[in-house]
Amino acid sequence: MKLKRDKSNQLFQEAKQYFPGGVNSPVRAFKSVHGAPLFIKRGDGDRIYDEDDNSYIDFCCSWGPLIHGHNNEYIRHAVLQAVDKGLSFGTPTRQGVEIGKLIVDNHRYIDKLRFVCSGTEAVMSAIRLARGFTGRKKIIKFDGCYHGHVDSLLVKAGSGLATFGVSTSAGIPEELAQETLVLPLNDLAGVEETLKAHADDIACIIIEPVPANNGLLLQDTSFLVWLRKLCDDHKVLLIFDEVISGFRLGFEGAAGYYNIEPDLITFGKIIGGGMPVGAFGGKAEIMGHVAPDGPVYQAGTLSANPIAMAAGMASLELLLKEGFHESLAAKTQGFVDTIQSHADGKGYEFSIQSIASIFWFAFTKNRVVTADQIDPNSMSKFKQLHGELLERGIYLGPSGYEVGFVSAAHTEESLATAASHICEILDRIHAA
Repeated sequence: MKLKRDKSNQLFQEAKQYFPGGVNSPVRAFKSVHGAPLFIKRGDGDRIYDEDDNSYIDFCCSWGPLIHGHNNEYIRHAVLQAVDKGLSFGTPTRQGVEIGKLIVDNHRYIDKLRFVCSGTEAVMSAIRLARGFTGRKKIIKFDGCYHGHVDSLLVKAGSGLATFGVSTSAGIPEELAQETLVLPLNDLAGVEETLKAHADDIACIIIEPVPANNGLLLQDTSFLVWLRKLCDDHKVLLIFDEVISGFRLGFEGAAGYYNIEPDLITFGKIIGGGMPVGAFGGKAEIMGHVAPDGPVYQAGTLSANPIAMAAGMASLELLLKEGFHESLAAKTQGFVDTIQSHADGKGYEFSIQSIASIFWFAFTKNRVVTADQIDPNSMSKFKQLHGELLERGIYLGPSGYEVGFVSAAHTEESLATAASHICEILDRIHAA
């Protein structure tokens, strides 16, 4: 029996009259999977509920920030207390000072930081700061890493080893895209060659240390260690985009996990406890170039607004509880192992790549470390998996290139139920 989705379908038809594609962010349109998008009206714990009152075990978690699950009582209480005093002042607040202290005191690679309102804004500001600090124009990014919809980073590689970027969106001047050099992941020789050829022009290298926007492309630690060394050798700044990995791999994120100090780190997602927040931070010498202390201008009326700061403070306080990340990682590993053991036992071309509480389904047994290793044809299998899971009350992000997340709110019962359904559907997919 198919779930009724009449109200979601009706709302989607109405939404298309008002919004491009009926949505306010492209992937929400369900273009890569079956049917119209779900319209969600509430969430609680590890579940979301749509307008037709269907319940789903949620592994999207608002694309990552809900590490404590939906409608966490402690975070909600903090937000309501803040709301009671006002929504926004456009001034400094005590909440901003307190969360700043909490982060700096517990993150060895952050001397100072600046709050913004999104991960994209954090990356945009960090790139500007890197250019302002070094006096150079060009940047290096890696194919397969996503850094938000920043003009100079919405680029793909051209032909050859190291090429100037080609814009992937209309509205981005080619001359701007060409200030970005795009390299393949996991290719140190390519990085070294590019730095030797262009080092005097390159302000920074930016990378997701845990690339998690185009599959989960886990890199060798040695690759990240050598990136740090090459940046030092050529006096180029290293930026870790930790919008997804920040605070999820541990309070110090991927930088702490790999024990590598970047010059700047960008944050989003978890730092706001579900509210729209981002931040960038790093070494005091570099952050000293941000206005009003320095010449690199960055501003925002709603930056560090009291509601977002209250949510973020509560979220981060919960993360600092002893054993939080270890427990969540163990829970995730148990979920992953159950599914992987089943697939291995049946000899399926399937693997789950995972780190901490992040996972990604790949329809191959091979380790995937670069974007071009992902077989586009495998997305038809994800499409079937996604559709059948929805019918069984399990929600994954509506794209086979997106990762999934386990939250502290996921119960062992929910994880066992989800794993069982995933295994059954894998049987159906591989029997076809």
